[in-house]
Amino acid sequence: MVNFGFFDDWHPQPGRLTGWSVSPRAREAMAAAPVHPAPPTYQQQEYLRTTHRTARTGRRASRLCMVSFDIPGEPDLAAMTRAVTAFVRRHDTFASRFVVGDDERVVRHVVDSAAIELVPADHGEFTGTEALRRHVQDTTPDALHWDCFSFGVIARAESCTVYAAVDHLHTDGVAQALTCMDLLMLYGGELSGAPAPLAPVDGHLDYCLRERADNTRLTARSPEVDTWLKLLRRNGGDMPTFPLYLGPPGAAGYNRGAQVTMPLFTEADALRFEQACEDRGGRFVGGLFAALALAEAELTGNDWHFVLTPANTRRTPGENGSVGYFTNLVPVAFDVPADASFATLVADAQDAADRARTLADVSPHRVLELAPPDLGIHVQPGWVAMMLSYVDVRKIAGADMFDRINGGMFANRAAANEVYVWVNRFLDVTQLSLLFPDTDEAHESIERYIKTLTSIITTVAGDGDYALPAGA
Repeated sequence: MVNFGFFDDWHPQPGRLTGWSVSPRAREAMAAAPVHPAPPTYQQQEYLRTTHRTARTGRRASRLCMVSFDIPGEPDLAAMTRAVTAFVRRHDTFASRFVVGDDERVVRHVVDSAAIELVPADHGEFTGTEALRRHVQDTTPDALHWDCFSFGVIARAESCTVYAAVDHLHTDGVAQALTCMDLLMLYGGELSGAPAPLAPVDGHLDYCLRERADNTRLTARSPEVDTWLKLLRRNGGDMPTFPLYLGPPGAAGYNRGAQVTMPLFTEADALRFEQACEDRGGRFVGGLFAALALAEAELTGNDWHFVLTPANTRRTPGENGSVGYFTNLVPVAFDVPADASFATLVADAQDAADRARTLADVSPHRVLELAPPDLGIHVQPGWVAMMLSYVDVRKIAGADMFDRINGGMFANRAAANEVYVWVNRFLDVTQLSLLFPDTDEAHESIERYIKTLTSIITTVAGDGDYALPAGA
């Protein structure tokens, strides 16, 4: 099984750690790099602004993402140095440094990729897993620093663990899988002396320009913008939120994140759940949205479900192989009648999810810029929203290889003022993960929510349907 989860779920075998970070010469080159006219993506821009606002708390508010895998034998450190340097030069997202001003204007500086070089450092023997987890998080800067990425090898007598830790500013779920594949091929090429057979990539800079151009053409009367605004108005002028109380906000609006990861069901149960979805005009992902909607209705009586979900915005063959933040958030919303059951709801949930995908190229941040002031939209800067992310890991290229190399994708807990739900379907099990504020109230609410949600999903897998209790 591919390992997914948080840093707490990463359990590398101890060994001697060598880490790679940007060389002093490369830092000097970046310090002198000129301003580049390409803006960040809307998502990157708001991510940087939020990171800037919360920096005063002294805690890491940005999300650190890491991919790791095992390879046999002792590592060739010189070959790995060349491989990780080639990797960051290949993907132009790493050539950008962003500066956030006091007015929150974000300015990009770009260095020549050829000037980027990584150098190794021997960090000695590590005898415990917790110390390794802490080291990676403590030594990889946040998104306000150019060098918010690092690499490492934990060497043992007969094998080693390779990791790449990259701030979310420069990566996403697809990019993490691409990172693993690229590093394996680049390192293998360095060992063999043959060029790695990697396809050309289009790069993230061009995508940033395309996204900004597409969104600049939008107006308040554009159908896509109108769809977003109608949903926000129906939700009281705000983004979707978790339906239960999560406790008071922390200092400076910051709450440390807590997490729960658990198996949702076996692949046999997943197939039965999927069949129940298909029998009623839905698919697996539509069934998940239907289950979330039923859980909310049962716990609160709400008759309308509204949640965001991430969408991959890669469009070209070159972008499909590119590492970077190619992600947008799209809205999924549908009615939940008082007499709803899973069987009656799943087709509507699937239709809502399919419609949401048509908005993948429309930034909600641009929508908010265009919202007329008299419309009653009051989404605040730095907004957060409840999110459901579903990944069918079985369909990721090389997923079977990930099993063989003990591959894994992990993230830090960072800040959490909302609830983020991940459902990852592996070859043998489907896993549920939630990130939420680390407050007593949130822990209590999450426990109630998980109990209700898992009851619904397991009942559907077992019986093919689930009906709301009378009076819910």
